[in-house]
Formats: sequence, structure tokens, C-alpha cells
Amino acid sequence: MVGEARDPEGDAGPLDGLTVLDASRVLVGPFCTMQLGDLGAEVIKVERPGEGDQTRTWRPPAFGADDGDGEGAQSAYYASVNRNKRSVELNLASDAGRAVFRDLAREADVLVENFRVGKMDDWGLDYPDLAAENPGLIYCGLSGYGEWGPDRDEPAYDVVMQARGGFMSITGVEGGAPVRIGVALADIGAGMYATQAILAALLERELGDGTGQKIDVSLLDGQAAWTSYMAANYFASGEPPGRMGSKHPNIAPYQAFETRDGYVVVACASDAFWPRLCEALDRPDLLADERFETNEKRVRNRDALDPELDAAFAELATEEALDRLGEHGVPASPVRDMAEVFDDPQLAARDMVDEFDHPTAGPMRVPGSPMHFSRTPTTARRYPPSLGEHTEAVLREYGYGDGDLDELKNLGAIPE
Repeated sequence: MVGEARDPEGDAGPLDGLTVLDASRVLVGPFCTMQLGDLGAEVIKVERPGEGDQTRTWRPPAFGADDGDGEGAQSAYYASVNRNKRSVELNLASDAGRAVFRDLAREADVLVENFRVGKMDDWGLDYPDLAAENPGLIYCGLSGYGEWGPDRDEPAYDVVMQARGGFMSITGVEGGAPVRIGVALADIGAGMYATQAILAALLERELGDGTGQKIDVSLLDGQAAWTSYMAANYFASGEPPGRMGSKHPNIAPYQAFETRDGYVVVACASDAFWPRLCEALDRPDLLADERFETNEKRVRNRDALDPELDAAFAELATEEALDRLGEHGVPASPVRDMAEVFDDPQLAARDMVDEFDHPTAGPMRVPGSPMHFSRTPTTARRYPPSLGEHTEAVLREYGYGDGDLDELKNLGAIPE
């Protein structure tokens, strides 16, 4: 049913029973905590009263009627990474708000935050402060440059990280301007590393003496790690790789080719595909050319090979090229837009779209979880919450009564 768990049996996810206190915002932290929520954890998202996560205002586009002030609507950006969470408005700039946060942290298994380095320490909410009352706490701090090093206090944004981390030096066409990858890869990459680190720390806590620990993940570190074989190519050759468009530095042909009416991507990832490609293009001369008989030779002689393949594909329409390649077993694909991607029967079969009926924003669709379990499935249990939707309900669960809530409102810790 829309907005409920996808599994009809209602099986709990692998992290069922764990509580995550999410003090993060924008993308890197929310992406991490959404994954933990998908895996069954109870995620409590702490947001600034009256404003909330900055991405609530990052619109258009939005789900629901956006009349300019966003009342009732929900930013598509926010919705993309905040399902399976409950929203609590809490003023961490107030003593009373921080006291409530400590109460929540005392019962949490995991805490995720991406404030500027040192801010949680200023508030008395850093790992040593909270672990004193909750020794089992797994505390994950996310930042641009990490908690130590000469640049720890520098501001960080994804486009800056993609540039500084090297990705923009290898993204774009040869001789062209540097290009940012189309999604915030630095944030998403660090969010994935954070999730992985949190799960490892939870396992270590379970297998060890029950003590938690602090995790430090930075966007720049993640970008450096993700350069992977491009960095290794540099270390091996001493030559920094440059921009090659869709081409691969170690495989040929492995790229996009322009057809009469579009583009086709071809991946000859092994020598077994090369004869098939030549047959599909009706180019026996290329197969007979000793310059191209192995992948190593094709890589070394790509300046001679590419014009030949460019000319062959330019004569074909996209569908004709795909039909020929498919008949000969050559891995290939058109370059699809988002509408085509999410109209794919394969993704539909894999349940890769989550649908919700939001009480104010109406129907919404977001990408689903790619993690599939045989026994403890991921679930889409909750729509992305409205700001502060669960403030009082969550606090009551932690023992706050009517008088306590009234006092917190008077002290400016939670909204009226």
C-alpha cells in the first residue's frame, strides 16, 4: 500500500530496534541516515525550529502546490533523502534544547551530525560529552575536510570537493572545460562511507564489550578514495590522467558513439567482444587489422581506431545500432534521461521507486532502496516528514509530559 512497507508480511529490517539520532542536514548526513532508516532503524531527525533542513527551501520543483512560501508543498530535493524519518524541531542554540538533545542521545544507538567541525564541542554535545552517559553510542561526524589537518575549518561544497578531489580534472571532453558530475557525488560518496563505517562499528560493538566509538568521515577523503584506478594509473605512470569524455583510459572501445539521431554506449570490456562488434558493424577490415587485435593494442592505437568507429556509427540510427549490437551480444545502451530510466521494466521489477501519499504535499515518488534482502527487507515505512511533524509525539515517548512541553516552549527549545 502507498506509504507503507513494501513487504506484505511486515518483516523487520536488519536494523530494526536501533535508534538513530540524526542531527544532519542537506545531503551527506541525510543520505546516510535514510539508508539506516531503509534498513529498519528508527530515525529521529532534529531540525532547527521554523526553518528546518535547508533543502526544504530548495525548490522548485516541489511535490504539492508551491505557492511561493512552500506551505504544504515539499521540496523534491528534501524528499529524495528523508524518507523513513520523524522530524523534531529543537533549538540547539538554547540550554533547554541541548538538554533535550542529551536526553535523546542517551537512548540512541547512533548519532549522525554534519555541523562545522567543533560546533558540537562548543555545545557540549561532542562524542566525549554524550558517551559519558551512553558508552555504547556510535557517533559519526561528517565534514568537508575531517576533524584534523590544516583545512579542517574551511567551508566545503560538493562542486568544490569535486574540483579539489580531482574528479573535475577527469570529467568532460578532451580539451574542454572541466565538468561537475551531475549529482553531488562528494556528498553521496561520503554518506555511503559513513553508512558503511556505522554498520562496522555496530558490529564491532556487538562482538566486543558493547562500547561505541566516534567515526570521522570527510568529503575530501571520500573523493580521494573514489579516484580508485585513475589514481593508480597516475601512481603507475607518473602522468595525471585528463578528460576523455566517455572513454576509458584502460579499455577500448568503451565509450559513447554518436549515431544519426542520438548516442549509443558500447562496452568492449574483454577481447571476446571485439570480433562481435566488428561483425555487428560489418567491418571485417577492423577485425583483420593487427593494430586492434587486443585490448592493449586498441588502447595504444585508439587515435586510429576511434575515427573508424565514429564513422561506422554515424551511418546508423540509434535503434538500428542497438539491434545490431544486441544480435551479436555486444554490451550496449542508449543514453537515457530520467523519464526513460524510471519507465524501465527492470527497475519496476526491482521495486526501485518508492511512492508515498503525503498528507499535505500529496502523491510523491522517489528512488527506492537498492539493498535487497531475502529475509529482512528494506521498507519505505514513512513519507518524508513535514517540519516538526513528530516533535511532541517523540518527546512524549521520552517521558516529557504536558507541563514539560509547555516549559520547553516557554524556553524557546521547541516551537509554540
